[in-house]
Amino acid sequence: MPYANSNGVKLYYEEAGRGTPIVFVHEFSGDMRSWEPQLRHFSRRYRCIAYNARGYPPSDVLRTPSGYSQNIATDDVANVMRHLKVRKAHVIGCSMGAAATLHFGMRYPKMALSLTAVGAGSGSDPAKRKEFLRNNETMARLFEERGILAAKKVYQLAPNRIQMQNKDPRGYRDFWVKFAEGSAAGHANTLRGLQARRPSIYQLEAGLRRMKVPTHIVVGDEDEGALAPGLFVKRVCPAARLTVVAASGHVVNAEEPDFFNRITDEFLALVDSGRWRPRDPRSLNPSTMVTRN
Repeated sequence: MPYANSNGVKLYYEEAGRGTPIVFVHEFSGDMRSWEPQLRHFSRRYRCIAYNARGYPPSDVLRTPSGYSQNIATDDVANVMRHLKVRKAHVIGCSMGAAATLHFGMRYPKMALSLTAVGAGSGSDPAKRKEFLRNNETMARLFEERGILAAKKVYQLAPNRIQMQNKDPRGYRDFWVKFAEGSAAGHANTLRGLQARRPSIYQLEAGLRRMKVPTHIVVGDEDEGALAPGLFVKRVCPAARLTVVAASGHVVNAEEPDFFNRITDEFLALVDSGRWRPRDPRSLNPSTMVTRN
């Protein structure tokens, strides 16, 4: 099996295709297999790289929360690239992976051709922050005490997951079968070390304002926890464009793979051709009319 070494931690990865590199970074409830529709599509023209985060076998499962953090997850993206001698890449992440993708753009801008962040910002709402942290700890204990199958019953009926159940029951079933093959300890420690301690997306405002890496924010219009954060990123980051996907939940790339592939194709083509442009600052004029002296 191929592994990348990230500061002593082995991260399993797979590659497909040739060309400009794309690195795919998965969400908490998925693993690299969540990107299969994208790997099949984009490997026709790109060198596609997907890996399992620490805590997700066959990558190493560290047994304490101290082995997991937002900075560590961001460094893991860079270290996978270094292992594969990839100098620059398009980085595409979902949820937990979207957070790593945005942090990567701020910390490693010279290694990023572009960023695509799907469902970024869960747990950022200040009014619900304490509830989010309580739920994280409750779920961590559930993984530890009752195992991954008990946790699956909770996660698969979350308000931003039922959209996929309604649209694609077969794909939904397959998604959660794969989830159940994961590590309960890895998930519990990811919740405590990474999810519960990562900064709210609103705390990233200064870094997002400075970031110049071409960025595409993608969010489902029924993903309540990510809608406002997605709009926030669009408003503060001149490098960002925003796509809101109709009647969709948290995992747009799995729910609507054809649509996601198409809009991502268009975004990457703009970047690769040199035609992408940041937001024209004139659009920030609070007036709806052009005024002249």
